[in-house]
Amino acid sequence: MSVFTNSHEQVVFCHDRQSGLRAIIAVYSTALGPALGGTRFYPYASEDEALHDVLELSRGMAYKNALAGLDLGGGKAVIWGDPDRDKSEPLLRAYGRFVQSLGGRYYTACDVGTYVQDMDIVAKETRFVTGRSESHGGAGDSSVLTAYGVFQGMRAAAEHRWGTPTLAGRRVGIAGLGKVGKHLSKHLLDDGAAVVATDVSPRAREWARSTYPQIELVDSNDELIAAPIDVYAPCALGGALNDDTVPLLQARIIAGAANNQLAHPGIEKLLAERDVLYAPDYVVNSGGVIQVADEIEGFNFARAKERAGRIYDTTKQILDLAAADGVPPALAADRLAERRMAEVGRLRTILV
Repeated sequence: MSVFTNSHEQVVFCHDRQSGLRAIIAVYSTALGPALGGTRFYPYASEDEALHDVLELSRGMAYKNALAGLDLGGGKAVIWGDPDRDKSEPLLRAYGRFVQSLGGRYYTACDVGTYVQDMDIVAKETRFVTGRSESHGGAGDSSVLTAYGVFQGMRAAAEHRWGTPTLAGRRVGIAGLGKVGKHLSKHLLDDGAAVVATDVSPRAREWARSTYPQIELVDSNDELIAAPIDVYAPCALGGALNDDTVPLLQARIIAGAANNQLAHPGIEKLLAERDVLYAPDYVVNSGGVIQVADEIEGFNFARAKERAGRIYDTTKQILDLAAADGVPPALAADRLAERRMAEVGRLRTILV
């Protein structure tokens, strides 16, 4: 079944009872090309919550892909369930058939709760999938370049705020030591930063203790936000910046991998009032989508990394535009993305 919202081109629901699949694909825009966005496998409390998440995430992907310079639109998918309990080969293959039914309007990839091995299974039923393992001709783990891009965006924010593109001597707080947070912590430590981190997973905390004992661990995200840190990097689920957390922030820069970090419109104004520099999430975390997009044309890691390195320049451009126009960086980023979607998307009306 397909339904349409005021902003999205297409929203499709799928329920395969035998495999247990309950999924939603949201296509926000194909102005720049086929929609690309990952598949989130998550135990939502309700279908309404799953729908809200996929609508927000797909919109963010359209803007992310536009600013990453990709000729791809924005989409996203969610599978409603517990990945540890519900994930199976039949379910993933049923999902692949679901993706294939859209005829290439949507390319899927990994996200929270899905991994390259899952995409290999999905690819048995559809050719519109990226983020596969290297042994299956894919790009492998997209968190590698996601973390690299976040680090580049953070460097640009540091230069804008403190006049130098390095985190050396700064305290950076990472909320979430998952796939991206782990790689980001290495970049920061290699750059000379001190890292403070938190994660709800005992496994992730043990990884930090054994791999990088110099990382300072705190018990909760609330404790991390209130800690004396220079940069806050949300790298878990969205909504980390809200009416309760923003007043407690000690950091002067926010730059992280999580999607939809601002809990609602207006948070960017609260950050500006507190003189907190926000590097828009869909700008700095676009390294992963750059990596999986490169797979569509035949993956080349050096080429993808070079493209992800440009996140530094894009972030710097947005922060400079925001300062010149006297608007929050999130608004400056939105304007730039919307302009590219409109200007390049218009070319499709020219018949050839």
